[in-house]
Amino acid sequence: MSAPSNLGPEPRSRGGRPKQGDPVIDRALRLLECFDTDRPRLTLGELSKRSGIPLSSTHRLADRLAAWGALERDDEGRFTVGLRLYEVASLAPRAHGLRERALPYMGDLAEVTRQHVLLGVLDGEEALLVERLSGHRAIPVLYRVGGRLPLHSTGAGLVLLAFADRDFREAYLARPHTHEPEHTPVSAQDLRRRVADIRRERVAVLHRRVPEPLVTIAAPVFGADEEVVAALSVIVPEEYAEAHRLVAPVHMATRAISRTLGARRSIGLT
Repeated sequence: MSAPSNLGPEPRSRGGRPKQGDPVIDRALRLLECFDTDRPRLTLGELSKRSGIPLSSTHRLADRLAAWGALERDDEGRFTVGLRLYEVASLAPRAHGLRERALPYMGDLAEVTRQHVLLGVLDGEEALLVERLSGHRAIPVLYRVGGRLPLHSTGAGLVLLAFADRDFREAYLARPHTHEPEHTPVSAQDLRRRVADIRRERVAVLHRRVPEPLVTIAAPVFGADEEVVAALSVIVPEEYAEAHRLVAPVHMATRAISRTLGARRSIGLT
């Protein structure tokens, strides 16, 4: 898909750079970064304050983004993220093709558990949730599709951390971390031991108390290059009687998804 952009250059000051010294595209992206789950609708003044961009420039940029479809206005004049961004994001190869291959097997797990089934990929130093299937009476969870998961305190995140590039993994493990929203420190020794166990057993079993007692079972998904491309996890209440028996179904699902992605050696096929 291609479309002409309305994000034309702003009037330039002497020296050929936009006002305030930042390229226009950088400032446009800063506006988009202002939105989050707690603030999905922002006034022009709020956009200016959160981005640090002067009100007049914010007004021009927001109008251009709205003309392209990256932003929309509600009846009260507040800005929201536009559907055009969803259209473009849906074309991301790492999410779209993976999601399409994984959905049938995620559906099977969702049917069995009636709870949550998540699919995440590594993005920077976090996991990005690209899909979630949830039962009508599933327990509350903290993360939404398109949201980011910490690597050190979620099942999918731990799997992605365990199978990440060694230099990245070691740098991440060397830093202090905190469980959120509990605000409790993570034991570096326990985290390193857990990551080693996940690499060896190819499964993460994580117990958490927030937002309520739950158990996560997660396993890696391999791609055609035999590298881990995603993590699949199920989240069930702690009192779920069959939680320990979900390890095998999760492994079966990740093996099947990996096979459709072209993996062979990593899942024992020759």
